Amino acid sequence: MSDTRVPSSAGDAVPASPLRELLAVAGPTVATMLSYTLMTFTDKWLVSRLGPEYVGAQGNGGLAAWVPQSIAIGALNVVNTFVAQNHGAGRPERGPAYVWNAVWIGAIYWIVVLLPLAAVLPRVFASIGMDAQQGAWATQYGQILLLGGVLNMWTRSLSQFFYGMHRAGIVMVAGIAANIVNLFISAVLIFGDGPVPDDLGLFGRVCGWMGTALGIKPMGIAGSAWGTVIASGVELLIPLAVFLGPKMNAAYHTRRAWRWSLSHVKDIGRVGWPAGLMFGNEMICWAFFMVYLVSHFGPEHASAGWIAHQYMSLSFMPAVGISVACQAIVGKQIGAGRPDLAEARAWLATKLAIVYMGVCGVLFVVFRASLVRLFIEDGTAAPRADELVRLGSMMLIATAAFQLFDATAMVMSGALRGAGDTVFAGVATVIASWTIIVGGGFFTIRVFPGLESLGPWIAAAVYIFALCVLLLGRFLTGKWKSMRLVEPPTTGEA
Repeated sequence: MSDTRVPSSAGDAVPASPLRELLAVAGPTVATMLSYTLMTFTDKWLVSRLGPEYVGAQGNGGLAAWVPQSIAIGALNVVNTFVAQNHGAGRPERGPAYVWNAVWIGAIYWIVVLLPLAAVLPRVFASIGMDAQQGAWATQYGQILLLGGVLNMWTRSLSQFFYGMHRAGIVMVAGIAANIVNLFISAVLIFGDGPVPDDLGLFGRVCGWMGTALGIKPMGIAGSAWGTVIASGVELLIPLAVFLGPKMNAAYHTRRAWRWSLSHVKDIGRVGWPAGLMFGNEMICWAFFMVYLVSHFGPEHASAGWIAHQYMSLSFMPAVGISVACQAIVGKQIGAGRPDLAEARAWLATKLAIVYMGVCGVLFVVFRASLVRLFIEDGTAAPRADELVRLGSMMLIATAAFQLFDATAMVMSGALRGAGDTVFAGVATVIASWTIIVGGGFFTIRVFPGLESLGPWIAAAVYIFALCVLLLGRFLTGKWKSMRLVEPPTTGEA
């Protein structure tokens, strides 16, 4: 790569405050990531009012729907990198073509993978020996999410354009709107015109009135899934309207590049396959971890595990947002020919993520019992409630132990992805996850059976530590600094 240094964004002045630049991108991005997590958090909270066993069923069904989507979404997330590097090189009008081709890829993946999986999902849960009733509920929830999965993939693809252009606020607005829709629609569909739990207060009474007025029959866990699908549609329409709007089209020709382009598809595949492998494989291992290694100890372990996992999501999803923002900023600086600034921004993002997840870890330990009880229905028998609190508290302590390492690993992954360095992270994740999460999980079960489901959680903590060391080591080699996915900018180029 040429040693010629040009100002950031091909002519723009370097921001006076790197932290302000990071927060300007990371703030809305974190809010967006937290938005999706809050949607699932809300759904679990609502269905927990039907009984704690529904929490485990919804978690397993949601994971079965999310894992196959995560493979595609992980690969399509490199749209951010292409958009950001072209933005940094002064050619932002080249970005929309990557978005459109990601949309085409998402549609094909939905038809070829997600719809067939929805048809065989009952057999999947039956084959792993899950409790029959929980399997039926999990199937019902997962099938609906798979049917609506194309909306989720399109939303994530479109979001990458705005992340790469450092305009994540649009995606944040869509996420907030989707959460509001999800909260009310899910509650109305879950409880319908039937009784609504008293502890939902005024909100529950309003939703009950809406369900009665509309003549909606209680749909239970299926209502939660349909509420999420409807909210995903709302989350897609808002950025799509902006993307196709006259201002965006005039500036970046967003309506022109809608046709299938083999060259752009090859670019996405060439850089995206390791990212998709990394993201999807990790989700598969976590799915095996939750559905088998934890859940096979019984319904209480499954429910406690999903409660702990939900809080883990509240911690790591905002950190994923910081990682996505780091990807966009590093990509822009690499495109502008400034790897030095890219490195500085990556370290700054790492510090920000460490502070956030460190605080979360402290809260998980201090308030562990109260956090678990939030998902336990008031009428639950005392022995069962106490067991859920005991298990969930231990799992939250294990989760707290790896917060700082998780923060570092995620931001390092985003920084490498922003430069286009995706192969090492993908291969390292596959090897470490299968060796430590799966292999280590089986090891703890066989060698230390007295630990029960806590054993696999300890193995998961070891995996996060190992992944942190691998990705941090890769970043420190500096090999990513010489990578470039787009043509370098010309000094003074507009």
